[in-house]
Amino acid sequence: RCAAWGDVCGVVSVLFSENSSGESGRKSIKVRSTLLVNLRKTPGLHALATMMESGKDNGAEWGNRLGYMILPFHIAMHDDDPLEYVRKATKVARRKKSSMESVFTYWSASMIMKIFGIKAAASLCYGMMRNTTLSFSNMAGPTEQVVFYGHPIVYIAPSVYGHPHALTMHYQSYMNIIKLVLAVEEEQFPDAHELLDDFAVSLKLIREAASGKNT
Repeated sequence: RCAAWGDVCGVVSVLFSENSSGESGRKSIKVRSTLLVNLRKTPGLHALATMMESGKDNGAEWGNRLGYMILPFHIAMHDDDPLEYVRKATKVARRKKSSMESVFTYWSASMIMKIFGIKAAASLCYGMMRNTTLSFSNMAGPTEQVVFYGHPIVYIAPSVYGHPHALTMHYQSYMNIIKLVLAVEEEQFPDAHELLDDFAVSLKLIREAASGKNT
């Protein structure tokens, strides 16, 4: 199963806090993330034959219905307890999940596109992303290996291009293994591999803290 939103947000918060320590006299820094949400009623994999008959009310649909939520990250130092990042992020994520924010953003974007056209909808989406700090997605993939025309798929690495974010994170699970895929602006993050190492360190800090709590 793919990591929960709170866990993902907690790792990101630890990463930002570790790298922002000493750079600001403020006790807490806040950034905002764009979190994409798929509102399709029947998520998961379907047989191609079922998808081809999607017009016959069999529950299978082509494509995605993407809404989004604005998710705040509270970057504060919790040196004595890294799990505090996860607790705070989980609280915010649960409140967001129970809201209608993603539904509203999806239907409002659809309405704007139908009334004013694709350019107006694209401008709205671009403006929203331009006023946030980063974006990320957290997708659960197949638990068993997928074979495409006789070729087994080793891993899945989704990414995006062209949006106004210097950092985009994709957490993608496949065969019960989570891959972290980063899309970065080279001017802002000249060493993406070092950034990945920082993510690994942040995750290790949280895992060690969780193991200590359970013993």
